[in-house]
Amino acid sequence: MNSIHLIDASIYVFRSYFSVATEFRDRDEAPVHAVFGFLNMLMGLLADAQPSHMAVCFDESLTTSFRNRLYPAYKANRELPPADLALQFAYCQKLCHALGLRVLVDGEYEADDLAGSALARMREHGFRGVLVTGDKDFSQLLGEHDLIHDVSRKERTDAAGVKRKFGIRPEQFADYLALMGDSVDNIPGISGIGPKTAATLIGHFGSLDGLLARIDEVAFLRMRGASQIAQKLKAGRDDVQLFRQLSTIALHAPVPPEPEAYRIGGANGDALTELLDQLRFGPITRRRCLEWAQAQAS
Repeated sequence: MNSIHLIDASIYVFRSYFSVATEFRDRDEAPVHAVFGFLNMLMGLLADAQPSHMAVCFDESLTTSFRNRLYPAYKANRELPPADLALQFAYCQKLCHALGLRVLVDGEYEADDLAGSALARMREHGFRGVLVTGDKDFSQLLGEHDLIHDVSRKERTDAAGVKRKFGIRPEQFADYLALMGDSVDNIPGISGIGPKTAATLIGHFGSLDGLLARIDEVAFLRMRGASQIAQKLKAGRDDVQLFRQLSTIALHAPVPPEPEAYRIGGANGDALTELLDQLRFGPITRRRCLEWAQAQAS
């Protein structure tokens, strides 16, 4: 089965921003340490996995996502990225273009929506997905043959791994998040319901819809505080359905529908050389990038 690698770029840019030494500066003395970390992660992945199809997905919708219209408090707890990160994100996108990789970015849809939508389109052509991310929310995208690969932590998770870790199946993950909430995205969930209770409820009723349809049964379950949980669910019925909308990865973002759009190729050696000159990266990184680009061209 053919694979498409879908990279959640932003998480690795942010990780590099906070973990790589700030000594890396471009010709204008602007910091580019996050670019260096991201590029080395990317080149390592390309060398190890040798993928044929790939999309690198970026977030540009921190305050403009369709979820902000549904729920203005969505991600409102997050600080805006540091000013010097905007340039570094731009460099990362330019490097991906120069390497001949498909870049996906949108003002309405987040990186996970773009990855999920690309995966949905590519499944129609018989592809499986390798989701390169450290974000647990991507768990809901896993089908029978798909995989989450967090390259920096060297962790791989399949659908069975989601069940072992969280106690629910991938297709139940958005319902699970709706109940327990997600502090990272400022989704409150239902007060008093944590991960264990959420997994128990979804496991028993099968889905959030099943739970809400049989909500009167909750008070009689063998779990601590069952009657109080039932009352909170009844009071928060509308809220929890909104939270599920926020937690569900969209599969209808505007992405190319054909496999050829994601095929790796067309590296631009001149543009790559110019970028590496501007970034002032060392000879090892330069050689690694340029040799890979040359191999693609041949």
